[in-house]
Amino acid sequence: MDKPDVLHNILFGLAALVLVGVLAFLYDKTQAVDLRVQNEILRFLRELKEIDGRWDVDVLRARIEFGSNYLPASNRAAAASKALQDLGAALQNTHSAALSAGLPELNKAILQKVELVEKFKAENRNTKDALQAVLKGAAELSAQAAELQLRPPELEQALSRLAATAPQYYWLAQDPQRTSLEAAAAQLHKIPDALRDKAAELDTAVQALLKHKPAEQLLYNKLAFLTSGPRLDTLTFSFSRELEATLQDKERYRVYLVAYASALLILLAYLGAKLKAANVSLEHRVQERTRELSEALKHLKESEAQLIQSEKMSSLGQMVAGVAHEINTPLAYVKNSLGTVADKLPDLSTAIERCEQLLALLQAGGNANAEELNRLFALVSSQIAQLKKQHVLEELNKLVKDGLYGTGQVAEIVGNLKDFSRLDRSKVTSFNLNEGLNSTLLLAKHLLKSVTVNKQFSDIPEIHCAPSQINQVFLNLITNATQAMETGNGTLTLTTRSNGDGVEVEIADNGKGIAPEVLPKIFDPFFTTKEIGKGTGLGLSISYKIIQQHGGRITVKSRVGAGTKFTVWVPVKPPAEAEIAA
Repeated sequence: MDKPDVLHNILFGLAALVLVGVLAFLYDKTQAVDLRVQNEILRFLRELKEIDGRWDVDVLRARIEFGSNYLPASNRAAAASKALQDLGAALQNTHSAALSAGLPELNKAILQKVELVEKFKAENRNTKDALQAVLKGAAELSAQAAELQLRPPELEQALSRLAATAPQYYWLAQDPQRTSLEAAAAQLHKIPDALRDKAAELDTAVQALLKHKPAEQLLYNKLAFLTSGPRLDTLTFSFSRELEATLQDKERYRVYLVAYASALLILLAYLGAKLKAANVSLEHRVQERTRELSEALKHLKESEAQLIQSEKMSSLGQMVAGVAHEINTPLAYVKNSLGTVADKLPDLSTAIERCEQLLALLQAGGNANAEELNRLFALVSSQIAQLKKQHVLEELNKLVKDGLYGTGQVAEIVGNLKDFSRLDRSKVTSFNLNEGLNSTLLLAKHLLKSVTVNKQFSDIPEIHCAPSQINQVFLNLITNATQAMETGNGTLTLTTRSNGDGVEVEIADNGKGIAPEVLPKIFDPFFTTKEIGKGTGLGLSISYKIIQQHGGRITVKSRVGAGTKFTVWVPVKPPAEAEIAA
């Protein structure tokens, strides 16, 4: 073999080696991702999220429920610890930068929450025991005073204030209730010596309540600001996006592989029948990889739908928390009024019973015992005079009115919630956007306490839409607006008007505004300008999709330092091609 042939063969071998090397590289890049480990990690993250949510529900129930019910005995700490250990073990089988970076902080946040929940359980138990001791001690002291016929006005006033104020201080834990409770306890030092021992026990219970309630409230506030839940959401989103990016890379290299394989097949076609079988086998493998990647992408889209549903449930959870906060005040108001009424009823019952005895003696006529008649008459007159002096009937009438007012407030809140969700109506119906904005404002009242709301509503026609979805858009936009404004210096302006064949709604705030480079991205899924752990980046994306499905449009104008204005336009009747989601 001459020298040129040898050189040609060497170059041909090198070229073949390079071609095979490139093919092997592309083939390696298209290897299917083992989704079993990723799904297992997502399952552990969802399990931790569920445990965290149940912790929050347990703490909230223990905080607002009255009685001897404490937090459940189920060991959520052990379940959370096991889930963290399983998550750490699963991390050994995958290379996830997001999970490796976020897991230590998540572990720290979960352990911190475990510690705070245990401390809260102890303080909550002490607070409830102290409250029960105060109510029981007040009843026993009242009974002892009645038995000894020692009922000075100071004692009656102190016991009445204790019975009314102690539950109020347990639920509200505010300075006026604390001051009133301390004043009532101070009055116990001015009672007769025969009642001193029982009064001292009652004072000890009051001091225990004053000691443990602030400690419980402090732990409750710390739990409310823990970041374990947001960290879980952020870690889940980061891990999912990392997985999505990996699958997209696989898909891109698959395209490269298909193109390269096609070119290589054309190049190697002249080699003959021996290479044909190898080419068929290679094509079959490429198709198999394509099928696996397609299934992986399908699974990823399903995960994305679950994340969107999770965002909707998160918004619902925030709304329910606000409604619960608004209902708690009038409900406590009604309970306190009924408790005071119950305290006054025994005195009225006694007076009525003695009046009936007096009437029976009067009906007996001449057969009645004159001395007994005089005694009963004097006793009834004294008791009626005492009731008039204490203004019992006027106080009961006021308490009943207060209770009716409180129940009316609860009924109004529940009615607004029903109007907001429209659960009792068809999915798509005629709807006035002014009513939707009013319902949303009432349900978001807890977010608007330091915000001035200007309503500039016009006479607008009803539109054909899904009311609950439109209300969800309004809630997302109003929530974002309140979060963008400084506390105590915010103004929210809501404007409605007819515009062409549709209705236009403007939601404007005077907050910090949105930077020009950020503005084009705000409707992108998972994009957020909030701190890590405080936003999912799905609220505006979901709102944009809802309005688009109704055949409308949503636009935004913003200037840094001056505020932001969102404009939503929805047609009166959606076009035929509009697809309102079920």
